[in-house]
Amino acid sequence: MIGDRWGMRENEISRGYPCDDFVTSPTLVAWRGVGVDAPAEAVWPWIGQVRLAPYSYDWIDNRGRRSPRELVDLPEPRVGERFTNAGGRELGRIVSVDPGRQLTATIMGAFMSYVLVPEDAGTTRLLLKVVMRTRRWLAPWVSVGDLIMARRQLLNLKQLAEGDASP
Repeated sequence: MIGDRWGMRENEISRGYPCDDFVTSPTLVAWRGVGVDAPAEAVWPWIGQVRLAPYSYDWIDNRGRRSPRELVDLPEPRVGERFTNAGGRELGRIVSVDPGRQLTATIMGAFMSYVLVPEDAGTTRLLLKVVMRTRRWLAPWVSVGDLIMARRQLLNLKQLAEGDASP
C-alpha cells in the first residue's frame, strides 16, 4: 500500500506489536521507524509526553500551539488515560502500556503501538505500527496522511530525546 512503510527494517515489520491484539483483519497496516542516538530511558519520557501534545505539525493538528520542548514531570502513562491533547481537545485513549518499552493507544478508529527497542552503544529504535479497519478505497489515503504526520512526530521525538541525552 502507498505510504505503508517508512524507516523500517524488514525484521521490524515481521515482529508482533501490541496493537495487533486490538484489530483483527485490518484494512490499513502501516509501519514507521527511526533510529535515536539516545538510550531508551531518554526516549520513553517523550513517548509519555505525547499525552500533552501531538508533536507533529503543530500548525495542523495543534491549532498552531507548539508542542512542549521541555519534559514535564508526568506520572507513567496508564491504561484508560487520554492518548493526546491536540488543539485543546483530549483525543484517544491508552489501551496498553509497558513502561519503558511500549505504549499502545487508539484514536479516531486506529490503534497504534509505539515500541522502543534498545540497540548497541546507547541507541534506540523508535517503532510505530498503526492498524485500522476502514473502507479499502480509503486506506491508501489514510496511510499517506498518517505517514506525513507520524514521520514528523517521530523525527521531533528523536530530536528532543537526543537533545536530552546530550552531556
